[in-house]
Amino acid sequence: MINRRVFSVGLGAALVSACSGGGVSQSAPKTRMQAVPNAGWDTWVAGFKGRAAAQGISASTIDRAFRGAGYLPGVIERDRNQTEFKRSLEDYLAIAASDERVSTGKAKLRQYGATLNQIEARYGVEPQYVTAVWGLESRYGARRGDIQVVSALSTLAYDGRRGAFFEKQLVAALRILQNGDTTPDRMTGSWAGAMGHTQFIPTSYLAYAVDFTGDGRRDIWADDPTDALASAAAYLKRSGWTYGQPWGVEVRLPNGFNRGLVGRSIRRSPADWASLGVRDVRGGRVPNHGAASIITPAGTSGPAFMIFNNFTVITRYNNSESYVIGIGHLADRIMGGPPIQGRFPPDAQGMTLDDRKELQERLTKAGFDTQGSDGVIGSNSRAAISAYQRASGLPVTGEPTMELLQRLRRG
Repeated sequence: MINRRVFSVGLGAALVSACSGGGVSQSAPKTRMQAVPNAGWDTWVAGFKGRAAAQGISASTIDRAFRGAGYLPGVIERDRNQTEFKRSLEDYLAIAASDERVSTGKAKLRQYGATLNQIEARYGVEPQYVTAVWGLESRYGARRGDIQVVSALSTLAYDGRRGAFFEKQLVAALRILQNGDTTPDRMTGSWAGAMGHTQFIPTSYLAYAVDFTGDGRRDIWADDPTDALASAAAYLKRSGWTYGQPWGVEVRLPNGFNRGLVGRSIRRSPADWASLGVRDVRGGRVPNHGAASIITPAGTSGPAFMIFNNFTVITRYNNSESYVIGIGHLADRIMGGPPIQGRFPPDAQGMTLDDRKELQERLTKAGFDTQGSDGVIGSNSRAAISAYQRASGLPVTGEPTMELLQRLRRG
């Protein structure tokens, strides 16, 4: 698990780096990075070995870890070129709780039900939440990362923007190898060192990973996800998870509701919120799950949520508010819950999600394939828009607009 305030990795790795149907990045494609000779990296590694030894890492562990390791320029390219933009909550949830991700989550919950029930019994974290973390972090294990972690972390420690942080992660990775949990060739992950089914960085692994199978290794890299799922549950439990408490509940705010009461810093009982006219989306009172806050992450005209302590617990895994809602909503959908009921406001171009879906469908029908129609405008959709604009003699912007949609409607 990576703090996305430090990295923009994943959408959990989240949801940000290869293309979904609409062209939004969801997870990094499998592209084996190639090491290249770098004298500066060689010198840095020689100095680092002494610092690692001083922290209790054995010479044999260091030698094994760096045998075959190398400088990865592709990692530096990823670090330098992280896209600094914020996807709307509506777009985020369209990815996080897509029909495919929900249906796959339901299947995984059935497939690993017995294991997840055992994890629930030990750590007191419900199976749907563990499954949702798995789904957002690695698409249920399909995208665990294939970059050699020692190479990636040493490259970033030597040449990255946060050298001290990555050196700390590298020492932790060597400690994992010294403990015998895995081998250097099996220790693979994202370009920033997040590993396994639930994307633990090395220091989080040392603090929270568990050997649930009892084979003597905390193996979050194996095809069998058991240790990784249990480790995610252990992390949530130690962060203060309350069994039986929802992350949050979608609510309706009454007309004239005091917007000064919105925000995570204001906590009241569900009964107090009910006295102010706050109801769930079916019109009932929210049960007493403990002190709660009201948030409106998409603005005052968008959906509203009453959130509980478990919302804050999930922020320890990833501090992004959208990520937490994504985990909670995906978990709810896996258990058969409905989509978000509140309507999201139009985007900056005045388009709704349905408008953007229609735009994608019409572009594809016109011969400019957007690779799907999820309503999320990513790189594939922008490329299709640009190609259409170019072919039509229009200014090439790659931007979705109502004018463009109306033109496509006219044929």
